[in-house]
Amino acid sequence: MNRRAFLGTGCSGLGFAFASQVGVAGPAWAAQGKPKFGNFGFDKAGRDLSIQPGDDFWRHGGGTWMKNNPMPADRASWGAFDGLAAKAETDVRAIIDEVAAKKATPGSIEQKLGDFYRAYMDMDTINAKGLSPIQAELDRIAAAKTHEDIAAIIGAPEIPTQSPLGWGVTLDDGNPDRYLVVVSHNGLGMPDRDYYLKDDKRFAELREKYPAHIGRLLTLAGQSNGVAKGQQILALETEIAKLHWDITDRRDSTKIYNLRTYAQLEELAPEFPWAAGFKANGYKDVKELIVNEITAIGPLAKLFAATPVEQWQTYLTYHVIAASSGVLPQAIYDERFDFYGRTLNGQPEQRERWKRATQALDGALGEAIGQLYVARHFTPTAKAKMQVLVENLRKAFSVRIDGLTWMTTETKVKAKRKLTTFNPKIGYPDQWRDYGALEIKAGDAFGNDRRARAFDVKRDVEDLGRKTDKRRWFMTPQTVNAYYNPVFNEIVFPAAILQPPFFDEFADPAVNYGAIGGVIGHEMGHGFDDQGAKYDEKGVLRDWWTPTDVEAFNKLGAKMVAQYSSFEPLPGVKLNGELCLGENIGDHCGVVVGLTAYKLSLKGRPAPVIDGFTGDQRFFLSWSQVWRETVRDEALRNQIQSDPHSPAEFRVNGTVQNVDAWYQAFNVQPGNKLYVAPENRVRIW
Repeated sequence: MNRRAFLGTGCSGLGFAFASQVGVAGPAWAAQGKPKFGNFGFDKAGRDLSIQPGDDFWRHGGGTWMKNNPMPADRASWGAFDGLAAKAETDVRAIIDEVAAKKATPGSIEQKLGDFYRAYMDMDTINAKGLSPIQAELDRIAAAKTHEDIAAIIGAPEIPTQSPLGWGVTLDDGNPDRYLVVVSHNGLGMPDRDYYLKDDKRFAELREKYPAHIGRLLTLAGQSNGVAKGQQILALETEIAKLHWDITDRRDSTKIYNLRTYAQLEELAPEFPWAAGFKANGYKDVKELIVNEITAIGPLAKLFAATPVEQWQTYLTYHVIAASSGVLPQAIYDERFDFYGRTLNGQPEQRERWKRATQALDGALGEAIGQLYVARHFTPTAKAKMQVLVENLRKAFSVRIDGLTWMTTETKVKAKRKLTTFNPKIGYPDQWRDYGALEIKAGDAFGNDRRARAFDVKRDVEDLGRKTDKRRWFMTPQTVNAYYNPVFNEIVFPAAILQPPFFDEFADPAVNYGAIGGVIGHEMGHGFDDQGAKYDEKGVLRDWWTPTDVEAFNKLGAKMVAQYSSFEPLPGVKLNGELCLGENIGDHCGVVVGLTAYKLSLKGRPAPVIDGFTGDQRFFLSWSQVWRETVRDEALRNQIQSDPHSPAEFRVNGTVQNVDAWYQAFNVQPGNKLYVAPENRVRIW
């Protein structure tokens, strides 16, 4: 999963006519309780009325809020998602404080949660231990004599490090009923290959600061010749980057699904000691696996073999220390934050320790805390209302499919069959994960981290050879997000996102359809975006569209790519329309399907006018409300470079300018900056 007319008092001076719906009587709406925002769920005061809707709908809908809500110093961005994530952290902290205050039975979930959190928070003990907890791993790296030894360290379940070639366990895109080992390229300390290779002033600066950071961190960890080693690691990662695939190719489901036997993997990349790495990971008798970036694996294996063991020792030493900084002395974390937080993302201050502790807890015992979280913060009523919304969106999507002029009847039948089989998961898993085998010790933050890592890998290894568990979730309930999983053909909405401004039990329906309805439609849309459309109703990656439909769909996609590639969030930095195509199709789908669902919910009656706003206006303003956000330039640049989601500004402006109803709702005319002629609007779903 990546963010005009004001019809209230005093707006006549803004220079546009009211939409035709104004003054039309509609069914009454009365809140059964008080919405969080305003009197119908939208923050009217957050708008910037100096900006015409048709010139910049994002800032019109939320510009004043963005001006009046400065970004916290410990954040790289601040908006609806960030605000709810901060609330979830506070809610989790309250739960943990309550749990930790009670005497817990050894081995109970309460004991594990309390001891993990207290150990992570105890910086005095962490600082006093120094590097002693990680010393055995550093000694093992220093003792490596062969490339087989290096591969075994890379494969060790408990050791977090980097490698030009990585592996794990994933769902089989060709057979949703099984798990397989997947091999992929990896190995970079900066976000993407372009940070090493692109001729750009910002990237050049980072290529100077990155090795300097490595040198300082190694020196803090007692390593000699830190400056020289920093340059050595940069040089090695640059060679790795040269062999990496472009990021747009890496999101192509067809290109990265290459089913091979283990023997074929060894033929493809004989220079890499697969047997040593897989054995260390716990894999036994691997017969088939998936190779992602298949043309890069062989060259990277050759690079691995050609690079002396001593260089890999330096490389692994840095990466294992950096990846462990959260449970090492404060000076180590300070240095890592200085580069990855301050330099790379522009974030002035570290997040408070307790906030990082809740994040670490989410990674180690996520569903354990999630079970307590939903008991306190998610009601059966909210779940029931969400279920109704999902089904209304499903019906609306079916109506949209029926109305498509570019899709053949044959493919429409199959598309509706896939839509019918979507499995919605709302709030929390039906079956919680069992953490009984995970040992958590008081006062052992480092050891708890390592045991949690090994615990996760052990489950992955055990998954091999058994049928997939479709009850499993890939986000915790306290996560403010949502996702579509094409292999399970499921749409998943954790409890924490089901709060205002996304979902408000007491808000006007138009507001909920414009917010969480848009999110539901977005996730449904992923089932039919440029990658999700390659999976059938059973989650199998295969061709199920007619060639005519594929051609028509690709033409529409290319039109959207060109449109978004013209957007320039920062001076001289434009969006990569190919990279963010899937998410942009998802947003487009979310808005048009969400609006259709809202219309269907009216059952033929006209929408009510509330505070001078028509139903359509409230719907679109609600969409803008969930995407109001401020972001630091450094973080925005990173997002443009390596994130498939468009920035919030274009998740609003780029989406609405392709929706005819938005023009009608806000009387957008030629001459407005966002105006796109009808024949140039991209209408996919």
